[in-house]
Amino acid sequence: MTDRTTDIKLPDPEALARNWVRIASRSQELVMDFARSQAGKVDPANPDPLNLANAFVEMTGRMMANPMRLVEAQMELWRSYAGLWQSATMRWLGHDTAPAIEADPADRRFKDQAWRENAIFDFIKQSYLLSAQWVQKQVQTVEGLDDRTARKIEFYTRQMVDAMAPSNFVLTNPEVLKATFDSSGENLVKGLDNMLADLRRGDGQLMIKMTDLDKFKVGVNVAVTHGKVVAETPLMQLIQYAPSTEKVLKRPLLIVPPWINKFYILDLRPDNSFIKWAVDQGHSVFVVSWVNPDRALADKTFEDYMHEGLLAALDAVETATGEAATNVIGYCLGGTLLGATLGWLKAKGEDKRIASATYFVAMVDFAEAGDLLVFIDEEQLKSLEAKMEKEGVLDAKAMATTFNMLRANDLIWSFVVNNYLLGKEPFPFDLLYWNSDSTRMPRAMHRFYLRKMYQENRLSKPGGVTLSGRTIDLHQIDTPTMLIATKEDHIAPWRAVYRATQIYRGETRFLLAGSGHIAGVVNPPAAKKYGYWTNAENPAEAQDWLASATAHAGSWWPEWNDWIAKRSDSLVPARKPGGGKLKPIEDAPGRYVKVRAV
Repeated sequence: MTDRTTDIKLPDPEALARNWVRIASRSQELVMDFARSQAGKVDPANPDPLNLANAFVEMTGRMMANPMRLVEAQMELWRSYAGLWQSATMRWLGHDTAPAIEADPADRRFKDQAWRENAIFDFIKQSYLLSAQWVQKQVQTVEGLDDRTARKIEFYTRQMVDAMAPSNFVLTNPEVLKATFDSSGENLVKGLDNMLADLRRGDGQLMIKMTDLDKFKVGVNVAVTHGKVVAETPLMQLIQYAPSTEKVLKRPLLIVPPWINKFYILDLRPDNSFIKWAVDQGHSVFVVSWVNPDRALADKTFEDYMHEGLLAALDAVETATGEAATNVIGYCLGGTLLGATLGWLKAKGEDKRIASATYFVAMVDFAEAGDLLVFIDEEQLKSLEAKMEKEGVLDAKAMATTFNMLRANDLIWSFVVNNYLLGKEPFPFDLLYWNSDSTRMPRAMHRFYLRKMYQENRLSKPGGVTLSGRTIDLHQIDTPTMLIATKEDHIAPWRAVYRATQIYRGETRFLLAGSGHIAGVVNPPAAKKYGYWTNAENPAEAQDWLASATAHAGSWWPEWNDWIAKRSDSLVPARKPGGGKLKPIEDAPGRYVKVRAV
């Protein structure tokens, strides 16, 4: 193994002195701004809204009850360190030795070559990896904890371990250290300026800037597929897109995105827009654009989202096209609404209004909902409900922080290093612009969703949920169904999505795509990325499905299109927005999507 001293030049003493004065000034300003913003925000009656203290006290008690296990764990750690010291010493003496532990090749925290080539930084990296591995193993092997407590401890331990990575600190990150010497500390001054701006933008909460927000504008260079808003309710606008083919499939296609995010994740750019691609395949595409609710909509319920959202959209599509049955896609929470609405329509005997149902990374059975369950215990729900009761909505910043914590190294710490330690501006990236354009949640709807779906998992149980006076049983649904999950999804784990195969009675196909909740869905054929798996059978266990599945290269979009085209009847002349009984209200993407929460 080669060794390399990191190429660091000595700083200009005068410039360094000036920058340290500026750093001290910015730091003082930062602390004062934060203190002012937090005045009156801490609830003395509930200092631990996450209920972490009780969880970690219980874990500590159970660990102390088995002293021999503690001794064994300590010896295991010392053996690991002894191996590291031996390996490091041999390397410092000029010998090639195998590392005690290797970083995951996909771990971008240690991508700088100094982490491998410089013996000191390599030692720091390996020491951290061994310690992180040991800590996480200890909390994962504590006996006697209930599942929710164990999951919470593992999740927040991982957050702590990620936060303590040497890459997050100036003196233990070779790239940052070099930048600091090269610029005489100018990077740290710029980093503090960036942090102060983010703190002020978030009104006291650190809203990390993930992309250049000035480089994008909805309707100008994102969400630009041509169409018209043809209907609207207080909760949504319905967009009908202009055709690009002379003939279109007779049966229209309605897309219902989640109201946690904006719909244009499916219409970022022409070359990765699922909406444009579906139009080009000959679909008459309609998309729901949800409102960004404020206090005036605080009492809107899950039932309202069904009636003023999906059902109103179905009515409008029928009016516009004359077709009584529609193919419907539900993305994430939009898919949960789709399943609930289908159950409600089945109870009324009107389920044929939906000719086929496609679920993009959507759960209706929340038993294996993953790390999001960490935030759904009784104590946290009560705290969240009290906050929503006061404000009328769940603040968009809270939702964004929750989702970012699921992938903290990618969506938090990488930007801390880039923006605050290296003092750089984030790269313009349309997907991260969309990710920053989050929405609020009405208190009534969100309370019902979190309790009935996540906490109690009632939607998947026969008769578990009642909507508008009708009891829902998803097991009675026989609508042709395709379920699309993604293998690395942190929000809707693929095994949780798969559970629906054991619920629906009709034809049900499951497709597993590569990558995660967003990239695995927004994967155009031209990109030739990720791949996907199919299996004609739906065994009871998800792992058994994957074990006998067939792997395919490229995008799953054509596979879905072949399936949906068979359920779309014949071809008819292309339908232009406003050409039917619905007259255009305004150009796409409409005004609802342009309302920003932050």
